[in-house]
Amino acid sequence: MAARVPAAELNPYPSSPFAACRFRRPGACSSFLRFLARIPLLQPPLLAADAALPAPPLRVAPRTPRRPEESNRIIRRAAEAQGSSGGARREPLRRGEVSARLPVPDHIPRPSYVAAAAIPDVCPDRQVHDGESIMRMLDACELAARVLQHAGTLVKPSVTTDEIDRAVHQMIVDAGAYPSPLGYGGFPKSVCTSVNECTCHGIPDSRELQDGDIINIDVTVYLNGYHGDTSRTYLCGHVDESTKQLVKVTEECMMRGILACRHGASFKEIGQRISKHASKYGYSIDPFVGHGVGKIFHCEPIIWSTYDYEPGFMVAGQTFTIEPTLSMGSTQCVLWDDGWTAVATDGSLSAQFEHTVLVTSDGVEILTECP
Repeated sequence: MAARVPAAELNPYPSSPFAACRFRRPGACSSFLRFLARIPLLQPPLLAADAALPAPPLRVAPRTPRRPEESNRIIRRAAEAQGSSGGARREPLRRGEVSARLPVPDHIPRPSYVAAAAIPDVCPDRQVHDGESIMRMLDACELAARVLQHAGTLVKPSVTTDEIDRAVHQMIVDAGAYPSPLGYGGFPKSVCTSVNECTCHGIPDSRELQDGDIINIDVTVYLNGYHGDTSRTYLCGHVDESTKQLVKVTEECMMRGILACRHGASFKEIGQRISKHASKYGYSIDPFVGHGVGKIFHCEPIIWSTYDYEPGFMVAGQTFTIEPTLSMGSTQCVLWDDGWTAVATDGSLSAQFEHTVLVTSDGVEILTECP
């Protein structure tokens, strides 16, 4: 689940209103734990240097007012025009009925934000893990990966996103975990399902998936005090070649960003690699961002997918998400009056991929991958 930060800070471009193999080398985890043991308090000099370039605490984006009906007509016309020029014609996205919030058994621990109605601030702390917390992160991330894999098998024409939510919810609670999005700032469901021109944070509802749709499923679980966060864009039925390319390139961008990660590397390199690859195909990069994750759902560092200005350097033991979102058209979005669903104003399709990664002494570990 992408972090939301203020438009003024998140949006360096006028057009934006919001500003699968594992890379583990043999013995990487054990070698990393040995590395931690050799460095008291995880290299204080490096952490001090990082602290010398502080980023101001970021606030989540304020909710956008109800979209006027004129915006609805613009979106419908744009989606219809896009469908008629190259690829199959498709209907603009329309919301369905949202069913009641699903219950979670009382014995399953909740994150602290569940009791609050407001969207939490992005925590300014950067989480650095020791051996025990890394193992807890591995457990949470592996569960998230397995849940996402199962959710992907449900993507078929006539299946509703509400059915996907129910399956995700049940699998998570059966594992003794809590679905992290449920109750986060009032979010009513256990998973985000973003279809076609929905850029991010789509709420599952009664709309049936159509042949030719694409859907991003974003799963986060809270297990034993730690969050594991991952997402993937799936093809539904027969998808045209231009849309398949968008999905393929988005995943490639994520993997290129991951390859930039290593102890001592600059955070800027992630966005630079993603931007360079996306620009080859003429895709826009939507300004939703990755984030630190662990005991806290959304914390520093903010991980940009553009040529960014995030100060500081990666430290072995850090965990964060890399989650580029690419668009065929403009990155201009409007927020539905549910306060969450961000939809492209020109009806252009978006795709997103996300992994939680661990910075190690000699590279990077993808945590949210099925073994």
